[in-house]
Amino acid sequence: MTLTLPKTPIIYPETDGKPMTESDITRDYLFYAVDVLQYYFRHQDNVYVSGNLYIYYEQGVPDAVVSPDVFVIFGVGNHKRTSYKIWEENDKTPSWVLEVTSASTRNADSKEKPPKYAGMGVAEYFQYDPTGDYLKPHQLKGFRLVDGKYEPMPLEFLEDGVISICSEVLGLELRVISGELRFYDPVAEELLPPYSQTRDIATQAKLQRDIAERRLNDAITRLLARGMTAREVAEILGLPLEEVQRSADSE
Repeated sequence: MTLTLPKTPIIYPETDGKPMTESDITRDYLFYAVDVLQYYFRHQDNVYVSGNLYIYYEQGVPDAVVSPDVFVIFGVGNHKRTSYKIWEENDKTPSWVLEVTSASTRNADSKEKPPKYAGMGVAEYFQYDPTGDYLKPHQLKGFRLVDGKYEPMPLEFLEDGVISICSEVLGLELRVISGELRFYDPVAEELLPPYSQTRDIATQAKLQRDIAERRLNDAITRLLARGMTAREVAEILGLPLEEVQRSADSE
């Protein structure tokens, strides 16, 4: 009688067990890029934007893993994950990757990761050096996959020392302005703010609208209390009569 021993399940760790030890600058740009791109693709349910997440690219081989600083995957659900296993996602791999280069990552970013990304079919690979100490002569580099190998993408020099690279995958330009990485929308002709900033702007705008509405209602109430008719109040405040009557009825 032959005993069949149960197979040991393959474990794909979701973390290396170590704290995230990025510098303030590296972490800030990582968060910024993820924030901007998540907001930019917010209306597309089949675009997944994330960063600093384990991507397993070979089933059964836990060591076949990469963790890009920022990446974009098209054709998969836009929901939270603890890791990304390509074989569970219809074999969809990142189409775009950004690495924020630092002293501790420059060798991996320049030598170890590009062949892995090329093997995965990552169409565009970008590197950005916030301090300008490691990528020479420019802080931003872009590479496009051609016949299985990465070729440098053209760098455009704009006014005031701004450098720019156009990402065909994202439909955006990556720009370095006074050393700072920014995303530029050529259709809207504007720099993209991070989602958190956009959210703050929207919150402030709503707050201002609420305050203006309360002030207007208060003015209507005070004028009506003086014995004015709704029509007289509407004329003084330049409002439709219906709005004054509606405000009066709500009191």
